[in-house]
Amino acid sequence: MDTRSRDLITTTHWGTYNVSVEDGRVTGLKDFAEDGDPSPIGHGIVDVLDGPTRIKSPMVRKSWLEGGPGTAGDKRGEDAFVEVSWADANRLVAAELKRVRDAHGNASIYAGSYGWASAGRFHHAQGQLKRFLNCMGGFTRSVNTYSYAAAEVIVPHVLGTWFDMLANTTGWDSIAEACELFVAFGGVPLKNGQISQGGTGNHVQKQGLLDAHKAGVKFVNVSPIRSDLLDTVGADWLSPRPSTDAALMIALSYVLLTEGLQNEAFLEKYTVGFDRYAAYLTGAEDGVPKTPEWASEICELPADDIRDLARRMAAHRTMISISWSLTRQDHGEQPYWAAINLAAMLGQIGLPGTGIGFGYSATNKSGQSLRNMHFGSFPQGKNPVRNFIPVARISEMLENPGGTFQYNGKTHEFPDVKLVWWAGGNPFHHHQDLNRLRKAWAKPDTVIVNEWCWNSLARHADIVLPCSTTLERSDLGLNPRDAYQVVMDQAIEPVGAAKSDHDIFRGIAAELGLEEDFTEGRSPEEWQKWMYEISRQSASRSAFELPDWDTLQLKGWIKVPPPEKPTVMLEAFREDPDANPLKTPSGRIEMYSETVAGFDYADCPGHPVWMEPGEWLGGVGSYPLHMISNQPRTKLHSQLDHGSVSRAAQIDGREPLTMHPDDAAARNLSDGQIVRIFNQRGDCYAGLRISDEVRPGVIQIATGAWYDPDGTTCRHGNPNVLTLDKGTSNLAQGPTAHSCLVDVEAAAEDIPESRAYTPPVIE
Repeated sequence: MDTRSRDLITTTHWGTYNVSVEDGRVTGLKDFAEDGDPSPIGHGIVDVLDGPTRIKSPMVRKSWLEGGPGTAGDKRGEDAFVEVSWADANRLVAAELKRVRDAHGNASIYAGSYGWASAGRFHHAQGQLKRFLNCMGGFTRSVNTYSYAAAEVIVPHVLGTWFDMLANTTGWDSIAEACELFVAFGGVPLKNGQISQGGTGNHVQKQGLLDAHKAGVKFVNVSPIRSDLLDTVGADWLSPRPSTDAALMIALSYVLLTEGLQNEAFLEKYTVGFDRYAAYLTGAEDGVPKTPEWASEICELPADDIRDLARRMAAHRTMISISWSLTRQDHGEQPYWAAINLAAMLGQIGLPGTGIGFGYSATNKSGQSLRNMHFGSFPQGKNPVRNFIPVARISEMLENPGGTFQYNGKTHEFPDVKLVWWAGGNPFHHHQDLNRLRKAWAKPDTVIVNEWCWNSLARHADIVLPCSTTLERSDLGLNPRDAYQVVMDQAIEPVGAAKSDHDIFRGIAAELGLEEDFTEGRSPEEWQKWMYEISRQSASRSAFELPDWDTLQLKGWIKVPPPEKPTVMLEAFREDPDANPLKTPSGRIEMYSETVAGFDYADCPGHPVWMEPGEWLGGVGSYPLHMISNQPRTKLHSQLDHGSVSRAAQIDGREPLTMHPDDAAARNLSDGQIVRIFNQRGDCYAGLRISDEVRPGVIQIATGAWYDPDGTTCRHGNPNVLTLDKGTSNLAQGPTAHSCLVDVEAAAEDIPESRAYTPPVIE
């Protein structure tokens, strides 16, 4: 379709942009006119599309090429690479796939391939990879996410589902209309709300927050970081010790119970197990009443402040907001379950603007009232391999083939992985204890990566297949998480010999005799038209008509109108719990779960409890500071860390670290100084920013700096060399990055130069 009658357009996870092109090069991006609060992140791609970090042809690690699979895995990340042709790359990959499959079985191929990849509905790297591997017999997969793994497993036991709750979180419009008090555990971090999977049209989180404030909603920010909630809303700030949220929620519930403030009618009609939980609250179960004084010792909050907050919550129409970050701590299942039980005791679940919400501003989708629509996607086929791992247990899998692990009530076995394939995402960003991961990463025979730039993942591969970016191929931004559906124009030809992921897999499939199985005889445009027609049919069933293909291409984008009334989570359940039961064994909210209790896990019993984290400020340890490694504001995870927007926010080329003035003074540190963060697992460098927006004893550094290892040191500033690689519990096995103790000191004069953006040697 000829798009010359309109500006070129594309959508990304962090925004929609019009694209300017001159002489075959992208010269700039213009923020989408419909976006009221555009993110700067996308502009960072312009100067790196064809820069020194771009991978322009297939590459093979020298030792692997010379010695074959399994050679010198410990040199991954340090070895030189050799440029090869696509024909040779296809032949090498196909031969290695056949060798591993025939000698070890498909379970020995791991394609967790976790990450955000492209916003495009067709050119989605993980979907393309998984369809390809399913065509040749399947692969070991991962389950759950780094974002909220603990919630993904515990919430279905309590509320019946997790993703339905996310998709139907009570809207900001409902909060503005009906809420009086908004209590935000983990805050409402607007920097996180810059992004949304599948594409972002209009950023709404800031406006939703401001509209609620204008309507008179009062806010409480429960977080060790004050900036987790916008200053404009005038929130009360409670700053507990990190990783103590469950204790605080349990004490709030104690106050409700002992002062007769719980909603007995709601508990009787909509929940089961309250009596078992009440016995824990009062101490009848273990002899320890969960009083505000008990919680005060744990959280370092005044007992009177805890008691006052509980009374305020009972006296007002209250929304309990719980951030996704609260799952990413030791025993991360507990704060989510405790928050649900607290909301159940208040009895406002299912009413407009109140109850509980999971992750306001965690992404731009959170709190948007959207139509429930289904969009067509590239079919992945069926994976006959039953092996899987929880996503955050990759190091254990590589270290311990044949070993066992617990997950959600069952015992599973780690496969013996010989080949790892990653397309989209970067485990050397997402994962914890990167020094441990790097050692484990040396064990597979072969690591294959689809990547467009020389980030840490590409440097730790054996075969690197250069893929195109969203600006170098045509696609569709069809997204049920956003009101805007956007055409993604190809703005320029792929740089060098880069190919789309689809064309990469098509070439390898042809080498294996599977091309017809993979493509079904369709071109990429034909697949996109097929997907769009499915989407049109779904929209019609939702009382909305999507335009035909040609009209969409001419317009470039459309906006799906909102539903007739704001979204209210669990509204139908509240109206009639018998007609609309939850998908729990009882059909009710399970404040105590017989199922979970039956698993007999010491680290996750049958109701919410407070358990000490392995690392926290109230424990016994040799490191005095608690590190929060939260989401960045200048990039999406590690994407575009090398771009201009991310680099402009660095301090002398290092990631900024925020520290309280008292902690800086105790170490004789000054603002702007380069410092070393360290613990028993490793160390990294950062640029110091002194501010009272963090509580004393806490430091904050964003994730996303490209991993640049030198022994156990990250020269560039990736905090995941410091974080603990441990499962949240036997139930969910989620990541625990936010339970991490460190110390900070002035960097020595001979600070090692960061080589994060320096490509490897090419021979």
